[in-house]
Amino acid sequence: MTPFLTANLRWLAAGFLLLFCGCFGQTFVVALSGGVIRRDFGLSDGAFGALYAGVTLASAVALAGLGGLIDRWPASRVVSLAAGLLAAGAAGLALSPVLAPSLLVLAPSLFLLRFAGQGLMLQTAYTLLGRWFSAERGRAVSLAALGFNAGQACLPLGFVTVAALLGWRAAWLGIALLLVLVALPLARHLVRRERVPEATTRSGLGEGATRAQALADPSLYGLLAAMLPPSFISNTIFFHQMHLAESRGWPPEMWAAAFPPYAVAAFLCLLLAGRLVDRYSALALLPVYLVPFGLACLILGGVAAPWAAFAFMLLYGVTDGISLTLFGALWPEVYGTRHLGAIRGAIVAIMVLGTALGPVLSGLLIDAGVPFAGIVTGMGIYCLGISGALGLVRRRMTAHLRGRRFATA
Repeated sequence: MTPFLTANLRWLAAGFLLLFCGCFGQTFVVALSGGVIRRDFGLSDGAFGALYAGVTLASAVALAGLGGLIDRWPASRVVSLAAGLLAAGAAGLALSPVLAPSLLVLAPSLFLLRFAGQGLMLQTAYTLLGRWFSAERGRAVSLAALGFNAGQACLPLGFVTVAALLGWRAAWLGIALLLVLVALPLARHLVRRERVPEATTRSGLGEGATRAQALADPSLYGLLAAMLPPSFISNTIFFHQMHLAESRGWPPEMWAAAFPPYAVAAFLCLLLAGRLVDRYSALALLPVYLVPFGLACLILGGVAAPWAAFAFMLLYGVTDGISLTLFGALWPEVYGTRHLGAIRGAIVAIMVLGTALGPVLSGLLIDAGVPFAGIVTGMGIYCLGISGALGLVRRRMTAHLRGRRFATA
């Protein structure tokens, strides 16, 4: 491990930083301001969920069109675009109640946060990692993905602390300044030099697959059904975390306090998943990685005691740690790296379209009187069901995917 870190620290640090900064546009950070935003703008759970889903859908469409930029532009230019847009979204969110009490500033600001944070920043990081590494891609992705893990561990509690001292608007202004003054110059420096992998044992599969070929592949949608739950379900739960806490009498700070157990589990499983991917392949992990998350949702949905939040976060950390590695290693393993940016842009757009439905549908169900705990339980049953289905077809699907070759383009 030490020689690998020493030789590749520059590129691993670039991935770590980009994935950490992408957390600012993730639901688990944005939703911490959800209560005050709904109050200041007079929005119900369903209305705010619809707005959030709308800007998320718009960001998915934008990412589908711009995801291939990383295949054509220098990495430093794409990083500058992503960080600048993310900073603009953070500043706009902070100033939206002052600049316009309507949605004229709020909606574009949320769009920029979602597009640049959840979309372009993560898309750039994972595409670069897939392109920079081949034989040890799993290890590289798992180490760089610790940036996302670190963001999940410290940003919720840090945001809550700063917001309690200075207000939520000051917290978002601080994020904008941090991105412009620290993250952007450092990221540009780190990605300025390209890394060419010495081995191509993994990326040799489907080296020339184009985006059109990938989208026409029926197997893609089976893979998406397995890869979607961690982001779709966590997006839904974290978006309505305050509603669940209020309905059970939990203090608002409890969710933030439950992130450290998640971080420990995710950290350990990130490192383990990297070694397993390099040894067995990303495809081999698909049937088993959702099982802990399914159990986590069943616990959160069925147990009202405060320990359920901590148990959920711990088990979610197991699945999410593996998922963060799979998300970076699976697509180049299946479709190669020649057009990876364009392919990943389309895949991420499809996944974002799916995750956008979670908050709005669950918000409407909440408005209609459906207990959110029951919704969470249903999502847990889905995780266990898809794991069982993948276990039944794993060998057939793996043989099919590994036996194909795409014509170069």
